[in-house]
Amino acid sequence: MSDTPQMIPIAKPVLDEREVEAVRRVILSGWVTQGPEVAAFERGFAEYVGAPHACAVSNCTTALHLALLAAGVGPGDEVITVSHSFIATANAVAYCGATPVFIDIEPDGYNMDPALIEPAITEKTKAILCVHQIGMPCDLARIVAIGRRRGLPVIEDAACAIGSEILWNGRWEKIGKPHGDIACFSFHPRKVITTGDGGMITTANPDFDRKFRLWRQHGMSVADTVRHGSREVIFESYPEIGYNYRLTDVQAAIGREQLKRLPAIVPARRALARRYHELLKNGSGFRAPAEPAWARSNWQSYCVGLPEPVDQRQVMQVLLEAGISARRGVMCSHREETWANHLAPWKLRNSEHAQDRCILLPLHNSLTPEQQSDIVGALESVAAESATKALA
Repeated sequence: MSDTPQMIPIAKPVLDEREVEAVRRVILSGWVTQGPEVAAFERGFAEYVGAPHACAVSNCTTALHLALLAAGVGPGDEVITVSHSFIATANAVAYCGATPVFIDIEPDGYNMDPALIEPAITEKTKAILCVHQIGMPCDLARIVAIGRRRGLPVIEDAACAIGSEILWNGRWEKIGKPHGDIACFSFHPRKVITTGDGGMITTANPDFDRKFRLWRQHGMSVADTVRHGSREVIFESYPEIGYNYRLTDVQAAIGREQLKRLPAIVPARRALARRYHELLKNGSGFRAPAEPAWARSNWQSYCVGLPEPVDQRQVMQVLLEAGISARRGVMCSHREETWANHLAPWKLRNSEHAQDRCILLPLHNSLTPEQQSDIVGALESVAAESATKALA
């Protein structure tokens, strides 16, 4: 019998027989690629966030690529964004032949600092790509105002933010309505809901939506559902270069069931975050994440700041040995060889500090209060040991 404790995972999707039955139904229908299930998933998602249009794609990276293309980003252009994000944010800009211009995050949060946008604008700037990092809404009111004033489209990397809300003109509205020009979501298993992998693009612009639907399917002029359902022979054409960025009906069937769960998933995650907040008020020095008064996070991840002299790798190792999975702070793309060798040096002190001096704790709907207590207890023991060593 092993003495190794059962690992508390960093994330765990909410899945059961309902998703299994949905997949079974689609498989037995004989139509498993992009089709009626995708269309139904798009309608349900649009209704949930309050968007006029929602287009399903293969993942959030392809969603970002199409969003940037629709905004007119091309070779030689610049896109103002953050380095403090998964590398897909910067890579999507490169797919268009453009260059990301990295600005820093706010000193007391993990999102783009709106005060740094306008100083970064040049004659080459084509768009602003903001990120709702770890599910916490960024300051869209300020960012969108700058975009409108300077004639720049605002694209939201909302990969982590399904179910998050923002106070907009006195009303709580879902991220993805959208409040900028285009919003892009992920359904990776680390996210709040999952389709295994997948993405969604929301917009209020019907021309953008038409382009997304054309480009996601090789630039084909006629959708599969139209061609296969027609009583007359239809020959499709390919007027533009497109991509194979489709979601399957198998994935969409899972997504439809996951959407039904969101009204229960998000409040439960918020309750878990509140418990973490309370447990961290014990004076151990670990800094809980702050939620602005105008934001309601879905708490896709729970990011805590480390007190001095606690070492990031040390605390993660102690947690791992206690059967607790943790992750380092969100990466900085400019520190990766992919970008470091091609761009000028960046002064992104807050971004680098967040990567080096933060960790992500487990947060998922099957996490128990006892497990949360164990996690914070392990943090406290590390802090106490580090303090003792520092005084020695």
